[in-house]
Amino acid sequence: MTDLTAQQALAPLRQQIDSIDSQLVALLAQRAKVTAQVGKIKQQFALPVYVPEREQALLSARREQALALGVSADLTEDVLRRIMRESYQTQESGFVCCRDGGGKVVVVGGGGALGARFVSLFQRSGYEVVVLEQQDWPQAEAICAKAALVLLAVPITLTEQLINKLPALPADCVLADITSIKQQPLKAMLQQHKGPVVGLHPMFGPDITNLVKQVVVVCHGRHENQYQWLLKQLNVWGAELAIKQAPEHDSAMQLIQAMRHFSSLVYGVHLADENADLNELLQLSSPIYRLELAMVGRLFAQNAELYADIMLSSCEVAALLERYQQRFTALLQLLKAKDKAGLMAQFGKGQQFFGELAGQFLQESKQLLQKAADSRS
Repeated sequence: MTDLTAQQALAPLRQQIDSIDSQLVALLAQRAKVTAQVGKIKQQFALPVYVPEREQALLSARREQALALGVSADLTEDVLRRIMRESYQTQESGFVCCRDGGGKVVVVGGGGALGARFVSLFQRSGYEVVVLEQQDWPQAEAICAKAALVLLAVPITLTEQLINKLPALPADCVLADITSIKQQPLKAMLQQHKGPVVGLHPMFGPDITNLVKQVVVVCHGRHENQYQWLLKQLNVWGAELAIKQAPEHDSAMQLIQAMRHFSSLVYGVHLADENADLNELLQLSSPIYRLELAMVGRLFAQNAELYADIMLSSCEVAALLERYQQRFTALLQLLKAKDKAGLMAQFGKGQQFFGELAGQFLQESKQLLQKAADSRS
């Protein structure tokens, strides 16, 4: 069979595919119009953008339908998840205001990347938003007058200093911060302000498209009932709230943030010192290494001072990393001694620790690896 004959045989089938794809695009446009209407109703009744029970029910129903029609259920779920991620964004044209009468929100550091995201969210929810930057401190008392919320979105190293610099706030004003450590800022806020106080930690950066499924850690401070409107506002924006005690939060962040960033820093610097050819590594990499390399490279696309501050945020991080170094050295000795049994025993220790979660992580990572493979150009 010649190439011409093959192309002639394929032509009508490709036309059918083009027609079906065109119908899919038209259906996507139709679905987007409906989800936009859903968003308006949700905002009218102060309902959250993201409702996990509804999403799971929809996915389960479509998976069953796919299996009945002989279509891959995993493919169906992948497509729907991508569509839903887009639909959450179409529901974000505007948000309901969760505080009776709205009010003034002062964002200290609102000119920064993450602060600006919250400025936008509060503005789109109908609040009067005022940004307080370094040059505005002489007018801080006037700026904070009649504020319903003063939110600190400033670097870790400046947080306590600026909390202590705040003027007297209205008795019912909520004082909050979004710093990645919580014990010291929360203590400083409780000392500075006698009204409602809450510590928040958004577990995301300024590059997110929306807050749907994004975690915000909440560390209660004082007069919890007086800032319920703020927590509800976060829910309406799509965030998932995780309530933690400040010491518990800071201890977890040493593992989640500081240690991970330090490990990525060391690996990235090691590659630089080894004069590794990144293009060659990408060309030869499996999807899992490509993803790991992407996560390390992501660190070096960020603000160096910010990440240095996170790694230096607690004196306990150094002790944690020293223990990590000791364990690294111990396993290295097993490797140097070619102690296969010893390495397998350590592997078994990890398997026992992760338990059933290891299987769950295997499935989750498969989806990530497929996306990493799809992105290969």
